[in-house]
Amino acid sequence: MLLIEPRVFEDERGYFFESYHRGKYVQAGISETFVQDNESKSGKGVVRGLHYQLGEYAQAKLVRVVQGSVYDVAVDLRSGSPTFGEWFGIELSEFNKKQLFIPRGFAHGFSVLSETAVFTYKCDNVYSKEAERSINPYDPKLQIDWKVKRSEAIVSGKDEQAPMFESAEMNFKF
Repeated sequence: MLLIEPRVFEDERGYFFESYHRGKYVQAGISETFVQDNESKSGKGVVRGLHYQLGEYAQAKLVRVVQGSVYDVAVDLRSGSPTFGEWFGIELSEFNKKQLFIPRGFAHGFSVLSETAVFTYKCDNVYSKEAERSINPYDPKLQIDWKVKRSEAIVSGKDEQAPMFESAEMNFKF
């Protein structure tokens, strides 16, 4: 993973920053060619994830928040990796403008910390329903702190019914 903190130019009119510059990202080690952009809007307490795609449909993602604040999480699914089964989390917001690059081989999810959040991400591969997989965001083995009380979390039925880490289908190698 790679955390990106863009240079933001602010004045009395507002702000400006490059949200993507292929040449600069390649210099930073992100050589993927992005082919799809996605955007979601969610309310406070929503937990989305943990999602990934298998095989030839695996996706690298460059994620950021346009409005509001989220706690973004990535879980290493690459067998043989020294961080296999571990998660990383960071707050992304409209204020800090941070972006997170998540390579192929990671499950991804986020929780909404603000009243609403608009979340956007670039993918280096298209969506495939057949290749889509999930891991339950509340897997006790992972013990992810979503920064949202479990009793107040809003989770889709699909994510609630997702398999636990130990029984999830994975085919990623380090």
